Amino acid sequence: MALQPHLIGGEWVASGDGRENRNPSDLADLVGVYASADKALALQAIAAAKTAFPAWAASTPQQRFDLLDAAGDEILRRRQELGELLAREEGKTLAEGVGEAARAGQIFKFFAGEAVRTGGERLPSIRPGVEVAISREPLGVVGLITPWNFPIAIPAWKIAPALAYGNCVVMKPADLVPGCAWALADILQRAGLPAGVFNLVMGRGSVVGEALLDSPDVAAISFTGSVETGKHVAAKCAARLAKFQLEMGGKNPLIVLDDAELDVAVNCAVNGAFFSTGQRCTASSRLIVAEGIHDRFVAALTERLQALKVDHALKPGTDIGPVVDDQQLGQDLRYIEIGQQEGAKLVCGGERLNRETEGYFLAPALFTETRNDMRINREEIFGPVASVIRVKNYDEALAVANDTPFGLSAGICTRSLKHASHYRRHAEAGMVMVNLPTAGVDYHVPFGGRKGSSYGPREQGRYAVEFYTGVKTSYIAP
Repeated sequence: MALQPHLIGGEWVASGDGRENRNPSDLADLVGVYASADKALALQAIAAAKTAFPAWAASTPQQRFDLLDAAGDEILRRRQELGELLAREEGKTLAEGVGEAARAGQIFKFFAGEAVRTGGERLPSIRPGVEVAISREPLGVVGLITPWNFPIAIPAWKIAPALAYGNCVVMKPADLVPGCAWALADILQRAGLPAGVFNLVMGRGSVVGEALLDSPDVAAISFTGSVETGKHVAAKCAARLAKFQLEMGGKNPLIVLDDAELDVAVNCAVNGAFFSTGQRCTASSRLIVAEGIHDRFVAALTERLQALKVDHALKPGTDIGPVVDDQQLGQDLRYIEIGQQEGAKLVCGGERLNRETEGYFLAPALFTETRNDMRINREEIFGPVASVIRVKNYDEALAVANDTPFGLSAGICTRSLKHASHYRRHAEAGMVMVNLPTAGVDYHVPFGGRKGSSYGPREQGRYAVEFYTGVKTSYIAP
């Protein structure tokens, strides 16, 4: 199979070695072989972006609109094909993959519009005859480091605003999922993006990522990934005073109160905790359930989980696809063992499954009789594993929900307007869901959290301008 090259300075550049990209639903299925860069290639991409920046920063809003809109159109036209690619390389079900591809297209089209909506202000000075103009300007070269769990949507929501506001980009996708990133690069290239404005460099984080972090020519880094790596990104950027944006982990609570509609609560828990194989930073891995509904909720949830079909991501009827790779599967299984050692009761799932094809299949696991101080409730597992924590009432539920080092998404199922309104105000999270899964957000509104989940300006929507531009204040006298 031909080696898929990097995109550097408008040219496809192959490096000497490559990495196989295999389907976690079927290890015999080779998705592709993708080039892996060394430091020299990463620096070459940074130099290309730096060279391209002056002209791209001076481009008109209409030019940027046309290119981003064209890319969004192509993504939407090809969403079935791209969704299948995503399902093959990451393991989401086909329906989830197609939905994510469509979201990527919508993101590009949204930021095409933002390119022509970037505004400014003119204010009178406190000094007579002096005017003040406030404007936004692009930062320069922006490094984007993206994760494996949303291999087309997260790159889209970083690439599109970076380009819309006049920046040039060097992107390093996660090692596990280069295919979707490569497809995006190809789409942007054929949309007519000028050479060097967008560069794709695949390879190890310890090589390509470090080159981006260390380069004085990279003005800003947007990173999505683990807390440990996020702290490393922060330290490196702070040392040279580069701008940085971090989206990291979550241990998101879903509160189920006694007055909740049982079907709604179970649907929210199944969707939020287990769909996408639980591999979402917004997954509701802590189910905080009031004692009056606890037993009915656990029984109904267990019944639903046992009915879910875990199988090949492309097979019709599959509800949950495989875990992304053997390392992640091993981590999931270790945490399931840890939970049992801590005294939690495994009431459903948790075992590796065999299917027609060799893959990383795991039965969705549900723990009950857990405490919030257990490791399975403190640390992000990032798999189809959820814990039920029994509480007496809303006040205890709120305290447990907020007792976490993370603060990304938080949910509540209740028919009480009083409790829903109070929770919206007092949940220590960047996003709050009422009678909805904790996972699943729109593309036109801000995304991000608090505490150990996020750092820096929000992603997505019009709030993205805060990270990808700098503010300039000009004073004008006649």
